[in-house]
Amino acid sequence: MAASFRPPLRTDPSSRDRQLSALCALCEQNVPFAGAELRYVNDMDISRRSLLLALPALALARPAFAQAIPLAEISRYFNGFQTAEGEFTQVNPDGSLSTGRVFIRRPGRVRFEYDPPEASLVMAGGGQVAIFDSRSNTGPNQYPLRQTPLNLILEQNVDFENRRMVVGHSSDGSTTTVVAQDPENPQYGSIRLVFSANPTELRQWVIRDDSGAETTVILGNMQFGGSLSARLFNITAEAEARQR
Repeated sequence: MAASFRPPLRTDPSSRDRQLSALCALCEQNVPFAGAELRYVNDMDISRRSLLLALPALALARPAFAQAIPLAEISRYFNGFQTAEGEFTQVNPDGSLSTGRVFIRRPGRVRFEYDPPEASLVMAGGGQVAIFDSRSNTGPNQYPLRQTPLNLILEQNVDFENRRMVVGHSSDGSTTTVVAQDPENPQYGSIRLVFSANPTELRQWVIRDDSGAETTVILGNMQFGGSLSARLFNITAEAEARQR
């Protein structure tokens, strides 16, 4: 069974306002959206619905580029940094939204800190993924990192050209999309990566699991090259700290 990075979901009115603000900020930054369908709670007013429906069209109103970004350039992008961090907005399979901050330390390490009300934590380190539920007194749920498509961009050497992992590579005139999966284990699902050009930047990814459910992570402005402690990605240390 494919694994995906999803925390337990909780929503309240204040969190919906924060999530709406996050999407508005992403739109202002010209962050593209890959057609994610958003569903809305009954008490969200019509103006907010209209605004959210307009976001994808506004965000894709970007200068057109003639060709898809080459796979060699996309590989260079990933191999060109070791650490990165920034805010993200996540569109869950049921259409609900989550926000938080992501920390990446290649190879093989990532940490998603979710804002309240979820206040959950998803992290990868030591070849494992751990999901910490803030309301649970038990340890984290864990599974191997290699069982999630996100592993493909956390490898030591990302090489989209010379491996059979790429199953889609296209441009819509404003963004380049690459679809990849583990060639030996396609049952683990796929990852759809969306890039803007000049300079090449990863703007979002969509993880599709074996059931067809999709989780979209939309990235805000990322900061590269900072110092990220190994402690941020230490699952054992995190579990022990939460038991104190």
